[in-house]
Amino acid sequence: MNIKADFPTLIEEIDYGTPESRAAKQVTLTVDGQSITVPEGTSIMRAAMEGGVEIPKLCATDMLDSFGSCRVCLVEIDGRGGTPASCTTPVGEGMVVRTQSERLDAIRRGVMELYVSDHPTGWNEKAGTGASEFDAVAESVGLTENRYGVEGRNHVKEEGGVAPGHGSLAVDYIARDESNPYFTYDPAQCIVCSRCVRACEEVQGTFALTIEGRGFESRMVAGMHEDFIASECVSCGACVQACPTDALREKTVLEKGMPERSAVTTCAYCGVGCSFKAEVKGDEVIRMMPYKDGKANHGHSCVKGRFAYGYATHKDRILSPMIREKITDPWREVSWEEAIAHTAKEFRRIQYQYGRGSIGGITSSRCTNEETYLVQKLVRQGFRNNNVDTCARVCHSPTGYGLGQTYGTSAGTQDFDSVEYTDVAVIIGANPATAHPVFASRLKKRLREGAKLIVLDPRRTEMVKSAHVEADYHLPLKPGTNVAVLTALAHVIVTEGLFDEAFIRERCDWAEFQDWASFVALPENSPETVGKLSGVDPEAIRGAARLYAKGGNGAIYYGLGVTEHSQGSTTVMAIANLAMATGNIGRPGVGVNPLRGQNNVQGSCDMGSFPHELPGYRHISGEAVRDIYESLWGVKLDEEPGLRIPNMLDAAVDGSFKGIYIQGEDILQSDPDTKHVAAGLAAMECVVVHDLFLNETANYAHVFLPGSTFLEKDGTFTNAERRINMVRKVLEPKARYADWEATQELARAIGLDWNYTHPSEIMDEIAKTTPSFAGVSFELLDRVGSVQWPCNEKAPLGTPIMHVDGFVRGKGKFIRTEYVATDERTGPRYPLLLTTGRILSQYNVGAQTRRTENVAWHAEDRLEIHPHDAENRGIREGDWVSRSGETTLRALITDRVSPGVVYTTFHHPDTQANVITTDFSDWATNCPEYKVTAVQVAPSNGPTEWQRDYNEQAKQSRRIAPLEAAE
Repeated sequence: MNIKADFPTLIEEIDYGTPESRAAKQVTLTVDGQSITVPEGTSIMRAAMEGGVEIPKLCATDMLDSFGSCRVCLVEIDGRGGTPASCTTPVGEGMVVRTQSERLDAIRRGVMELYVSDHPTGWNEKAGTGASEFDAVAESVGLTENRYGVEGRNHVKEEGGVAPGHGSLAVDYIARDESNPYFTYDPAQCIVCSRCVRACEEVQGTFALTIEGRGFESRMVAGMHEDFIASECVSCGACVQACPTDALREKTVLEKGMPERSAVTTCAYCGVGCSFKAEVKGDEVIRMMPYKDGKANHGHSCVKGRFAYGYATHKDRILSPMIREKITDPWREVSWEEAIAHTAKEFRRIQYQYGRGSIGGITSSRCTNEETYLVQKLVRQGFRNNNVDTCARVCHSPTGYGLGQTYGTSAGTQDFDSVEYTDVAVIIGANPATAHPVFASRLKKRLREGAKLIVLDPRRTEMVKSAHVEADYHLPLKPGTNVAVLTALAHVIVTEGLFDEAFIRERCDWAEFQDWASFVALPENSPETVGKLSGVDPEAIRGAARLYAKGGNGAIYYGLGVTEHSQGSTTVMAIANLAMATGNIGRPGVGVNPLRGQNNVQGSCDMGSFPHELPGYRHISGEAVRDIYESLWGVKLDEEPGLRIPNMLDAAVDGSFKGIYIQGEDILQSDPDTKHVAAGLAAMECVVVHDLFLNETANYAHVFLPGSTFLEKDGTFTNAERRINMVRKVLEPKARYADWEATQELARAIGLDWNYTHPSEIMDEIAKTTPSFAGVSFELLDRVGSVQWPCNEKAPLGTPIMHVDGFVRGKGKFIRTEYVATDERTGPRYPLLLTTGRILSQYNVGAQTRRTENVAWHAEDRLEIHPHDAENRGIREGDWVSRSGETTLRALITDRVSPGVVYTTFHHPDTQANVITTDFSDWATNCPEYKVTAVQVAPSNGPTEWQRDYNEQAKQSRRIAPLEAAE
């Protein structure tokens, strides 16, 4: 059943030296006697490479603009004197170029000889890898001697060792920087090509690196000559990827050698869905290299995807199934066969004793589409109910509802490439710089090119102001007032006549628009009225509205700060209204774009993980839809929606829900009101956790099934832009089964006749039954790389931009968005509002990233509090503070939050931020209101009694009984 990973070679990508030109006009030239036709504006270097002629280079790479400093890529051009650099010289019609001659060979050898004299460990020594671009160029130009020696002023002298203080350091020597946990910087090997500096600026947009000094003193440094770990560097890896020498190199490569083979797969962190080459040596991943042909990331990465894959081999990972009778018992390791048989027996017993609806399942937004599809199929076909839910509901279900109501489909409208055509970007309730950093880099590049930015967020996030980027308008609205502020923006657009009447009359229902317009024009929706309740300057609201409506292509990007509110669905509809009113739908550069938090949040929704919907967002009550699955699965499906997670927990406390299968989710840490979640789990008789680690939910589990990482399985993820990307197995499952196989074994044990031999067969079933996936197959994805659904007969290669000629529902629907204040209010007892978010180095509940070196940047959750609020409470930087007396963490005093607002992350279980979040939720979807919690903050002496009790219970629950010795 488990097909062995087979990828015998190392994938080598062509580096064309300079970026491609988008010009329509074509130019024909001759290179070494070969006629080549390329777009006008293409460099000679790129044109030659497209014709199969490689010109040596060191400072050039196609990820960066041309620079022309290394003088290795020189060419000769008929009719032109000298030897111009091919990277900076554009092609011309009829141009005749020579890349090889005795003169060029001599110049290149001379240049390289000078380089090697200043590059000791890359010349006739085994230090470094010996496999850098520098090594390859030295060989290609035929360099056979070095007449200048290697005693450069910035090198360690050979005699006397290298230790500082022993007189052995050269005058300009800079010690090797090992501070970053993932890569090393050796200044002695730097050739000052500036590729790293330019990558940090042009690709990442952090501007953390610079060239220090002049002449022989020139070297790249981080920040103000700081260690990498202490600088502004965000460890995205762009500099390491760009470096042509071994000056910047992954520690894993230096320690274990160069990789031997690779396969293209998809990152298992956020919803950007970056493509990587997983490069392997033996049975170990050596490094993850961003894939230039990845259509979501185009060769860029962040610290998580690039480096934080070590959790796959962490000592905490559980590799054997375990069971126990009571949650107070230690775990007992058993065989897969015993664990599966025990689980099936328990589920059958519970249903016999308590009824068919007494068990259910939770799908994972971290698992593949195929695995998620199987879990919901197991519940519907095997458990014979619709008690299936997913973490996607507790983050982006309002997106599905709001966009479904207004546009007719439950997903974003654009691809990420669309941002390159955006003139005004609006970010609402999201911080892409920390949660979706690769997309943020692309957005910031567009902003540096002149696009405008509007940010609606209670905090002054990194997107509000960072290197060479500053928002034109920052609306620091009070948490919970999203709907009011968005309606105020609409008020300005309507009352000042800034709407696109032609678009609305053609594409939307005009009568519904008029009704909506009369509503938003009411005085209570004016910026002046809304400004008082939201804390936002009315003039800023008016300015932002005018800029979005008349600034050109306007694109809205939003995150959990929109959806995780009691009015989350209303806010999504308000965003959709704005885009329709201004005509910002249906073309590049515009649209409504939800930024999904986890790698397969979109896919888990697509696959029917909600209790009321089958795959493709089709309601379970539809007889025609049920017929499709009933005929295929051979069972009668329940036409009534099942229980959502909160309902399951309520029913468990009430005694009617007794068993649950949880794949790849940690609801005890991620869901609201931790005490209620714990009470519900504790009331169940068979909790099955299928995961990599003994997570927090496993504290209340009776069966633990070990999971597989994304490196150990085949399948697909669907990212925030609806892009279906391949996940390819590069290692064999350490726990025997990929997750889809384990689910299949459980299905068989309860009597289902499942016989999938590969995830491609599961995708074939998805395509057969789901219209938006009708054209999707592994064969197609292998051939074209990725597609965006809908992918069907009408769009055989997918749909990058939705609603081009009309909305999916027909006419776009304007919906009134009346502001209703949340029931969660501040008062004398709880005067502050707590909101939550993420940090760059950590991911979701931290189960993966906390088991990597990323803890170097974020070892604990902190509470951000404004200096005014801190001073009033006698709180100093780093003090232990208690929120409402329930949980304690350290204070971080900052003016990034407004007075009256506090903020924290939720990556560490020791903090358990959700112990104080409430059970208030979105009116339409039950999405929890994580972003608004009234709290009080006071100095504390350390962890609370609840935290100590929680940690003790977790410690006891994670005991594993020693294996009995064989007789």
